[in-house]
Amino acid sequence: MEKDNLKEYKNKRNFNNTTEPKGKKIKRNDVLIFVIQKHDATNLHYDFRIEVDGVLKSWAIPKGPSTDPSQRRLAMPTEDHPFEYKDFEGVISKNNYGAGEVIIWDRGTYYNLKENNSPTIKESLEKGHVTIFLEGEKLKGGYALIRTSKGKDERWILVKMKDDYADARRNPTSTENKSVISGKTIDDLKEES
Repeated sequence: MEKDNLKEYKNKRNFNNTTEPKGKKIKRNDVLIFVIQKHDATNLHYDFRIEVDGVLKSWAIPKGPSTDPSQRRLAMPTEDHPFEYKDFEGVISKNNYGAGEVIIWDRGTYYNLKENNSPTIKESLEKGHVTIFLEGEKLKGGYALIRTSKGKDERWILVKMKDDYADARRNPTSTENKSVISGKTIDDLKEES
């Protein structure tokens, strides 16, 4: 019997009352995707999602990703999201889990920085240390996700690796507020709803 990686995601949502995707089995290809959604729910944060085994492994990053290797960003794991969530932008209506505005802040492809994909991303997640290379519209270069605590208070950090794309002077979460697909900001969505 196949495990439903999206059970927690589905249990938290009423699909009669939200436009979020329900999720279905996808046909995989060799290119892995990532998406970062800026989400103004209870608190403004960035949802960092990487494709692993047909679902989006997800972390909420309160301050958003940085291009400065000296900055460590708290990354709180959230439930796996369906692959189709990579295209979700809009407003999650009131009285729904995660109610608030969501834009696609960045997106692109990524690959494992481990030589010969060993260990795999899935194995690296289990070990608590993932190194990936992002090829996004706003973010590029190496990033490390490192688990700092386990259990019900599991926490990770996201750190920009030192490479040609590292830039301590750049602050994309402050200066680059528009969606990469619609050009809209969170405030634009608020005005529309």
